[in-house]
Amino acid sequence: MRRRLLAVLMGLMGAAALLLSVPLAEAYAAGRTEHLLLQRRADAVRFADLADRVSSPADRTELSTEIRRYAGLYGASVAVSDTSGRTVARAGAPVPSPVAREALGRALTGRSTERLPTVRPWGPHRLVLAEPVGRDERVSGAVLMAVPTGAARRDVTVRWLLIACGAPAVLAAAGLVAGGITRWLMRPVQDLDRAVARLASGRLEARAVSDTGPPELRSLREQFNTMAEAVADSIGRQRAFVADASHQLRNPLATLVLQLENVEPHLAPGPGREEHSRALDEAERLAELLDGLLALARVESGSAERAEQDVPGAVAGRVAAWEPVFDASGLTLTAAGVPPGLRVRAVPDAVGRVLDAALDNAVKFVPAGGWVTVSAEAVGGGQAVVRVADDGPGVPDGQLPLLTRRFVRGPEHQNVPGTGLGLAIADEIARLSGGRLAVRAGAPRGLVVELWLPAQPYTDR
Repeated sequence: MRRRLLAVLMGLMGAAALLLSVPLAEAYAAGRTEHLLLQRRADAVRFADLADRVSSPADRTELSTEIRRYAGLYGASVAVSDTSGRTVARAGAPVPSPVAREALGRALTGRSTERLPTVRPWGPHRLVLAEPVGRDERVSGAVLMAVPTGAARRDVTVRWLLIACGAPAVLAAAGLVAGGITRWLMRPVQDLDRAVARLASGRLEARAVSDTGPPELRSLREQFNTMAEAVADSIGRQRAFVADASHQLRNPLATLVLQLENVEPHLAPGPGREEHSRALDEAERLAELLDGLLALARVESGSAERAEQDVPGAVAGRVAAWEPVFDASGLTLTAAGVPPGLRVRAVPDAVGRVLDAALDNAVKFVPAGGWVTVSAEAVGGGQAVVRVADDGPGVPDGQLPLLTRRFVRGPEHQNVPGTGLGLAIADEIARLSGGRLAVRAGAPRGLVVELWLPAQPYTDR
């Protein structure tokens, strides 16, 4: 957005510079042409006065001498004509052009040349003007002049070059001003964007700190910080309540379980023992649920910084820890395709904790005789993925998006031990690590859990 705003400002300023430079150049050319007309017309008026006073051969000789001297000095052509158009005196080359004839005819009617074509660097090279000899009904002839425009064209060329060189300089200065204005406008917007991104990633302490920009953006920053404070306070209270409630319920629940266990020896065989056993199972399931809620509250309220982690080490450690559990369940657990040196950036022990959740699910739902494979690889875009794949019954496509939601379990798995929080906690860990958790169906069957995390530069170790 900053580049687009700067491009718009520079485009407007460039258009303004162009729209100002062209009229300025044209105005100078018109002014220089007017100055040339005034100079040469004054000379023509002087020659007209001399021609009007001619009454003897000596006067005619003086007039011819004056116009020859003038023509030699300025490189002009001067001709004095009578009322019939016959040349009385001349100096320089003749000017037999339609423009000359038109100017001469106008002068013989008593009108002076009031306007000349605008002089520009490329021309015209000569200009024609005429001045009547005498006035009103006493017009006795005309002075016709064809004057070179070299000096005027040089002046116009120099001024146009100065304008052409000055326009980029003005545009560059305007660009600096536009850059400053853009930074002033966009700094609070960018700061607000970063604060929103941090807040969305779970860093509830994120705030917009920029105190520059227009009053409207400063007001928006204050409103955003107020909203962020309210959101952080609300979420903090909610998480604290869940953690405190879970923690406070553990002690009476542990006491209840202990009392149920103590009552068992005093129960006579019969339906009472079965009811007691079911009550004890439900109490233990409630204890497991409270443990899951505590774990989720700790993960959601965690503010640990992301750090570099060794993926092969984490995979090897978790596979070794879970192998006895899988062997006891009649399952095969293997690690395959984990490149050495693969490292990711995540919250502490993110890979291990997510693997624990995925492997715990696999042990519960994959039938005996099945297999579970843990793999990892670096993919494009600076990402790494850790996979847990199995050949179990899998999950219907319609239920896949529900697996990472809290307390959600399939109808056919209601009697399987667990709380439905494992993958929800794993999903939260992935989000806090700047990655994501994906669950998809395996081929030809089974389930694949993928942990995507930002990868560190690969090194072969």
